[in-house]
Amino acid sequence: MVVWVGDDDPPELDAERILTVPPGAAGLRLAAARNAGAREAAGAGAELLIFLDADCVPGADLVRRYRSAHDEHRDAVLCGPVTYLPAGAGLGADELRAATAPHPARPVPAPGEVQRAGEEEYPLFWSLSFALGAETFAAVGGFDDAYEGYGGEDTDFAFALRSAGVPLLWVGGADAYHQHHPTTSPPWQHLDDILRNGEIFARRWGRWPMDGWIEAFAAAGAIAWTGGTWQRVPS
Repeated sequence: MVVWVGDDDPPELDAERILTVPPGAAGLRLAAARNAGAREAAGAGAELLIFLDADCVPGADLVRRYRSAHDEHRDAVLCGPVTYLPAGAGLGADELRAATAPHPARPVPAPGEVQRAGEEEYPLFWSLSFALGAETFAAVGGFDDAYEGYGGEDTDFAFALRSAGVPLLWVGGADAYHQHHPTTSPPWQHLDDILRNGEIFARRWGRWPMDGWIEAFAAAGAIAWTGGTWQRVPS
């Protein structure tokens, strides 16, 4: 199942089904795209939904590890480790296995082990690679379609999971690999998206997400706390 989020027609793809969710007025509709893919998969009879972002490659054991964890923890959301690949990295199974070096900001259980997240770890949820039962996804309500453009929708989803009492599990060995592409930190090209989506999040949850980037933008003098919210500083 592939969800194409561009405003053009998708190319020939090796997929059973291809859905198109074009951008909205404010940018890519990643939340709406994930919801559309989930609805289509569930409608086709899928009981386990595995989400993988377009710039991620699944490891050879990802599906098997997610299936095994789901069999044991059917009401949980499952998160496998993600390795950020260097430029020019090969994508063959052996090359990926040799390059495995999961991002250190998240727990990494040994392959075959499952570790339950504490309440304070839900903000570490990543939509790059995760899985959960179709019934659980529907019960939580999926992602909030109000988010358009970059940032915020995955943390919002994680907070909704926590609020609903859905367990978050770190799944060892369900490795995914993020392909290299140029980026900046903080992501200046997404500043307006982060401010808009951050305000949506703050209205719902009483705090701002992406606080590290917000702090960096503020330290650079690009934004300021004005009128009870973060706003651009006029240049």
